[in-house]
Amino acid sequence: MQYTTSTLALALALFGGSALATPIQVEERASTSCTFSGSTGAAAVAKSKTSCSAIVLSSLVVPAGTTLDLTGLKQGTTVTFQGTTTFGYKEWAGPLVSVSGTDISVTGASGAILDGGGAKYWDGQGSNGGKTKPKFFYAHNMIGKSSINSLNIKNTPVQVYSVNGADGLTINGGTIDNSAGDAGGGHNTDCFDVGSITGLTISGITCKNQDDCLAINSGTDITFTGGTCSGGHGLSIGSVGGRSDNTVSGVTIENSSISNSQNGVRIKTVSGATGSVKGVTYKNIKLSGITKYGVVIEQDYENGSPTGTPTSGVPITGLTLNGITGSVTSSATEVQILCAACSGWTWSGVSVTGGKKSSSCKGVPSGASC
Repeated sequence: MQYTTSTLALALALFGGSALATPIQVEERASTSCTFSGSTGAAAVAKSKTSCSAIVLSSLVVPAGTTLDLTGLKQGTTVTFQGTTTFGYKEWAGPLVSVSGTDISVTGASGAILDGGGAKYWDGQGSNGGKTKPKFFYAHNMIGKSSINSLNIKNTPVQVYSVNGADGLTINGGTIDNSAGDAGGGHNTDCFDVGSITGLTISGITCKNQDDCLAINSGTDITFTGGTCSGGHGLSIGSVGGRSDNTVSGVTIENSSISNSQNGVRIKTVSGATGSVKGVTYKNIKLSGITKYGVVIEQDYENGSPTGTPTSGVPITGLTLNGITGSVTSSATEVQILCAACSGWTWSGVSVTGGKKSSSCKGVPSGASC
């Protein structure tokens, strides 16, 4: 208990300027830690979340068709996952987890796992058909000094992180393991889908999946560093075009490895669309076991069926590739470029070996080679 200046002033005013024999006591509000667990925990945290400054989620069992709702948290709230969090099965759009707020910190305790139960959904069609599959984690409107740290996620039905509307968010460490979907029909299990961002850093992530390790559809001031990606479609810009926000700028993707994936470095802009890709740097990227393209930059993208004829509505300017090294399989193409509006590129230390040389490159800008 502590007395405050305002309390003493009020007492003096009420009692004619003389202090009380027993002064009024006011307790300073302490931070409130709340623990939620089991099958009732998701409903309880949704109801009480704004009353807690520290939220502990211990072995939650989230009911089918329910979002673990951590949106609108009060500023500075910490969220800690403990044990294994599971989600009941239902065909619906999701998300299974949603977080928003200012200066929010979400952390996985040692040994904690978020298990999306993907095997029940996987049918080889992902979000293109078959069962309706919930997206996993919405990190939408996490602003200020917000962070997501050391979350270990596995077996998501489709896309893992949807990161949108963030400003200054960092995602550090942790794993995303959808490798069981390699044989089990996993599809469209992108680890990070990024859009409408102003300031994002993703570092030290391990991603095992069946689609893009990273897909940046729009945003500025974005860094991806120290990533380990395998089984998917590579580190991608795009597809860019056809959305409400079609600008990508100020992106650095560096010090990362891509193995046993369809593609390595990938930039894809939508055929006939408008927008821009500028100031993107790929640096120190190691490739191995790439089965389709080591480096692919295409302005002819259509989902599942590129046209082969690039269009100029989304120019790719100020691109830097520096230190892209490694190998592709013998049936893969080392470098593929299809450009109608590409300029100002810097191309150094690009050495991709083991596969075929492309015979269909178009519009290769000065300094690059195909």
